[in-house]
Amino acid sequence: MNIRSLETFYWIAKLGSFRATGEKLYASQPTISARISGLEDELGVKLFDRSGRSAVLTTKGRELLVYAEKILELHQELLEKVADPDSIHGTIRLGVAETIAYTWLPRLIERINETYPAINLELDVDISVSLAEKLIRREIDIAFLIGEVRHENFVTKPFCSYSLTWVASEKLMLHEKPLSVSALAQVPIITYPRMSEPHIYIRSLINPVSRSIQIHSSSSLSTIIRMTVDGVGVSALPSEIVTSELESGKLRELQVEANVPDLVFNVAYTTAPGGYIVRAIADLALNLVSSESRESR
Repeated sequence: MNIRSLETFYWIAKLGSFRATGEKLYASQPTISARISGLEDELGVKLFDRSGRSAVLTTKGRELLVYAEKILELHQELLEKVADPDSIHGTIRLGVAETIAYTWLPRLIERINETYPAINLELDVDISVSLAEKLIRREIDIAFLIGEVRHENFVTKPFCSYSLTWVASEKLMLHEKPLSVSALAQVPIITYPRMSEPHIYIRSLINPVSRSIQIHSSSSLSTIIRMTVDGVGVSALPSEIVTSELESGKLRELQVEANVPDLVFNVAYTTAPGGYIVRAIADLALNLVSSESRESR
């Protein structure tokens, strides 16, 4: 009996699928089946009822799950207290909103490489709603996203926030200062995807003064920036991601009567047993943000 077999057993019990567990643990389905068969042979009992479409724990399987969780937690504590970070290996799947990919991600990857040189990273850049769903389905291990993940065995912690600045190209010739909401409603607005917080807020801001406003949305920040530079419309973006466009004059800041609320990002991850390295990397990210915030004061 080894940790890998118990970890495999634990995730099949939680995910209800040999295939999903194989994807999570980066192992082929024959390998997953072999680990469970070996565990069943060693214990002399059947752990799963595989007659249906999903793997269901038997009575003995439910008994083992209690002990497997305790052993995995103890193994996690051992790694945390004793193991050399250089010896910890594996693959961690990071899910990041595109704003984070434009800002914190390079520094975070550099810090992870320095601290855990044997860890491989798999990046998934997506909108926050999709990242939350992927995290719950265990398709990613850590998510940097807007909003909370309210689900059993997950924790959400504040990560960072960005103020949004209205920007536009000189091609639009918007010279009113400050720009009223009514004047803003006469110009196409380019913003984040439909269910995002900025999109919802902008829609609620404009609807009382105009029902015919054009709001173009995109899940790609590079597309939003390009459309804004081309003069298609105005947008509200973190100044950190359009620094070069502002410095070159391709975009300029607009004074608008109404500000869009800050983008507030969280880091979310599982609290499941055996997730020491996931939590360690989440803490690494939080410490990085905290230290850089102190230095900038």
